[in-house]
Amino acid sequence: MPESKNILIIGDMPGYGKMGLAGMLPILSSMGHSIYNLPTALVSNNFDYGKFSVLDTTQYMEETIQVWRTMGFRFDCITTGFLASAAQAGLLRDFIDSQRRKDLLVVTDPIMGDGGKLYNGSTRETVDNMRRFVGAADVIVPNLTEAQFLTGLCMGQEALTAEEVRQVLDGLRGLGPRSAVITSGREEETGRHVVWGFNGGTEEYFTVPYRFIKAHFPGTGDIFTSLLTGQLLKGQALPQGVKRAVDLLERLIFLEQDVAERNNGIRIEKYLSILTE
Repeated sequence: MPESKNILIIGDMPGYGKMGLAGMLPILSSMGHSIYNLPTALVSNNFDYGKFSVLDTTQYMEETIQVWRTMGFRFDCITTGFLASAAQAGLLRDFIDSQRRKDLLVVTDPIMGDGGKLYNGSTRETVDNMRRFVGAADVIVPNLTEAQFLTGLCMGQEALTAEEVRQVLDGLRGLGPRSAVITSGREEETGRHVVWGFNGGTEEYFTVPYRFIKAHFPGTGDIFTSLLTGQLLKGQALPQGVKRAVDLLERLIFLEQDVAERNNGIRIEKYLSILTE
């Protein structure tokens, strides 16, 4: 069992559905870590249902961070996901800077969109805020759409050539993170579904192929971020950590592909024993 770490998960908390904090908490807890959370928004349910309610928690975040600073609380790892406003981006960047030390791991999923477009409620201002924010991270894990919006490159393309992949990864690195991982990619040359990455530790590009299963579940990005974070905290190199996270997520989607209700996300608690094998 690896050494237990204090992990702070920052993101939205749904009342109904296994995504955001509700998806990440059980995974990282099952790995033996001490998990804390800071919700950026309280949401009634996944947006795929079409009707939802969102409560922006910026004031709560400001007050909580002030208390934590007074108490001297420290974290070994911070993950960030959905941000509700520019104010939150600035607040969290300052907070991460205050927590910064040599062994702090910061993993950011710049949640903004998918399928070539921004999510409901995300705007060009959201993109600009995220561009300024991702520089606080050691590793960022955008999907292809988010990588395109962050860099302004290859907009709307569903598949990239090897040269285009390098251009987009270099564009992401130019925003400040040490390493970058692009999920849900597809190779123009081969048609393979892949995850692309750049490992800042070795200055190497890498590609991890995966089997595409035609079953959409909200929250798979949150699951991937949790699984990858867990692997990195074990001391895995980034390419190997991505490979393990991809394999586990592929297995979960395969096991859940025939369920009738997918909008609620993957039933994570049912499979925790698989994730910790």
